Order: sequence, then structure tokens, then C-alpha cells
Amino acid sequence: MNQVDEAIARYHKILETEPFRDLGWVEQFHATLRSRQLELAGRPVSPFLRPNLVTRKQFDALVIGGQLLASAVDKIRQLAMADTALMARMDLLPAERMLAAVNPGYKHFAVTGLLDTAIEKGHMRFSDYSAATPVGVHYSEVLGDVFFETGPAKEFRKKHKLTKLGGVKFLQAALLKAYKEFGGKKAPQVAILEMKHPFETLESREYHLLAEGFTEHGVPTIVASPEQLEYKNGVLRKGEFVIDIVYRRMKTREFVVQFDPNNHPLVRAYREGAVCLVNSFRSDMAQKKAIFDLLTDDTLLAHFPVAERKAIRALIPTTRVVSERHVAWDGVKQVDLPQFILDKRERLVLRPNDDTEERQTYVGTEMTAVAWERAVRTALRTPYVVQENVKVPTSMFPVYSYGSMSLKEMRVDVQPHVYLGKVQSASSWLTPAAGTFSTVTGLTPTYILEPK
Repeated sequence: MNQVDEAIARYHKILETEPFRDLGWVEQFHATLRSRQLELAGRPVSPFLRPNLVTRKQFDALVIGGQLLASAVDKIRQLAMADTALMARMDLLPAERMLAAVNPGYKHFAVTGLLDTAIEKGHMRFSDYSAATPVGVHYSEVLGDVFFETGPAKEFRKKHKLTKLGGVKFLQAALLKAYKEFGGKKAPQVAILEMKHPFETLESREYHLLAEGFTEHGVPTIVASPEQLEYKNGVLRKGEFVIDIVYRRMKTREFVVQFDPNNHPLVRAYREGAVCLVNSFRSDMAQKKAIFDLLTDDTLLAHFPVAERKAIRALIPTTRVVSERHVAWDGVKQVDLPQFILDKRERLVLRPNDDTEERQTYVGTEMTAVAWERAVRTALRTPYVVQENVKVPTSMFPVYSYGSMSLKEMRVDVQPHVYLGKVQSASSWLTPAAGTFSTVTGLTPTYILEPK
């Protein structure tokens, strides 16, 4: 049993002891979450009663690997912007390409980013890179603070040292640094920009709390939607609120489908250098799963630093855009891609190139051969990638539901947060394990388990 497994076993035993068996501590925990506005539809944002633990060695590996990957993605982006053939492999809409060509005024491809990571014992693989705002950065930090002071966590910390992973301060610092590089001279005001939905979502509620937090720390911030923006006399506004930084929480494809990408106030302000947009429109290139096709293409990696090439081979699953063609795959120079996908079903997963579309992900191990064949036909008709399937590790988590606690097997995605190319925090996202039925999903506090 390794260090993390031993710590988890001890934590579960603590939950079975007399002080905590009656779950009174859970009621106190949830009351504190309510007081911190961490509830949705009357329920806590997280149903889990145990944190996710990573060792210092694992977190350090996340930092090194994540930063190498962020650097490699930026190089691929530069290559793609200079080569129309590479850009075509990304499957960008014409409006997306047009907006990607606009210089944001700062050097970083993405000010903020997020990685999906599978960590199991001594192994680590990245399955996705998102140049977007880390979802849950505020919730994760507050959950970590509140959970740290619960009875079971205090008892656990008598024998184990835990280090909390923050995030909000790194996010705010990254915004301000990008604004300074952009050329901003005054104390800025921020608009968190999201698509307007008919009902409140987990993310949108978090944005209002994040805005309040930024404002309390001296950066006036509001939440806005695209239709609320006005641009006149070189100033972008929402009503009377002047906007210097737009903190974008919507994908470019969503924006260009619903609004005029040539004349919208945000676009005009962005083109004229009147507003600092974080992340810039060009960062959405990394939202495409095809970025991993380019990242695992040896012909493109030939001039990359050795450290980055090694990291990519070790950490990134081989990925190819699905089409009728022959490709290189893991040392095999030419494979018939559609036939290869059919033959290697149990090794592969089919993912839509763009997450904004209502398209399904197909996991070969969870499908029959007949169903997989239908999925391959779908992938050949619409933009999909095929990827080596990264097994997401599972662990048992205590879950609170309707006044009782039960253990459920959950998949654990550790998601490092990347700010200005540096991994500075992380969150954990849990989903039901394959083959299990459960509606339970969401964040859980994430701590580094240190030697004591």
C-alpha cells in the first residue's frame, strides 16, 4: 500500500469513529458552505466527504510536465498561424481564424489554462489541454479552506501534513500582469464575460463570487454578457462601468455563432487595442482536440527542445484527426486510419474536435464492435479525433446523500491550473466510474500530502 492509499484508509477509519459516525459534522460543514454561498439549488456544490490527495512528488511532476506542455502548445500555435495547411487541420471556422489573427497585445498564447490529468501511482498522462479559465478555481479554494477545518480533517492532520492549493490570487495576478504587458497604465476594471443562460449554472454563480472577491482585493469587477456591452469613443462599457480587462468565459465558436464577429462592440474594442482580452481569441486553437494531433506529429516536433519532445511522448496520448488517410502511429509509419480505428477499438477513444458542439465521445472499451463501427462512420463525417485511451484512475469516495453516507467508486481527474505558462494550483473533478450508475459528480478539495 502506497503513501496515498494508506492515508485514504486512515481517513475512512476516522469517519467510522464515534465522534463522526452520526454525521453531525457534515451538517456543520454544509452550514458553513451555505454561509459562503457554495450552494446550488439548495444543495452544497460538492457532495463528497473526502479530499483528493496527491503527493509532493506527484504535484512537482504536474508542475514540470504541465509547463513543458504549455510551452509546446504555444510553439505549435505559432507554427499553425504561419502555415495555412496546419491551420486547416485545426478545423477553425472562418470567423475563428479571423479573430485569431488579431494581436492581443501580450505575448502569452493563453494567460490561463487547464489540464486534464490521470495520475496513478508513479504514472501520469494528460488527456486534454484547455486554454480557458479553470472552472471551479474559486469553489476549489473555498472548499479547501472550509474542509480543512472539519472535524475529520483536523483528526487526520494529527498524523498527516496537508498543504492547501489556492488559485484565486494566482488568477488575479495573471490578469494584472497580462494587462500591464498589454500596456495598461491605470488601475484596471474587469468584466467577467459569459454567455447569458436562462437559468443559473454552477459556473455563472461562481463568477459572481469571483467578481466580489476581485473587488474586495482592489480590482473592481462585474459579470457581463456580450449583449450588454457598448463601445463608443474608444471605451468599452457595461452601462456606466468602464471595462479595461475582459475575462472571457465563453468559447469563440459560441460567440461567433450568436453575434456578428465583425461589428460586435467587444471585437471592435479588441481590434483597436482598447481592451485587454483574457484569454485572447487565438487561444481557442488549443480548445480543438486537433492540437494533440499536431503535438504528436514527429515531423513538427523535430526542432523542439529535447525536454519538450520527451515530455510529449511520455505524457500525451497519440492523437489523429479522423479522415480517410494513412498516418504514422506510435512508430508505425503508415497505417490505414479508418481500418486501424476499427481494429484497435479497445485501445482507442473518439472525441469531437470541438467541445462546444453537441457531439458524443465514444470509448471503445465501453462499446460493442457494431456500435463502434457506427461511431467511426460518424467520426468520418464530422470533425473528430481518435486518441489512445487514457485510463482515468478510480478511488472510493464517501458521498453524502439524503442524510446518509455511502462509498462510491469515482474517476479522478486532477486538473492543474496554468497561469502565464506556470502550473500554480490544481483542482480535482470526480465522475462515476465506468459501469456504475450515479448522478453524483463534481469538485472535491485537493491537498498535497506531505511527510510529517
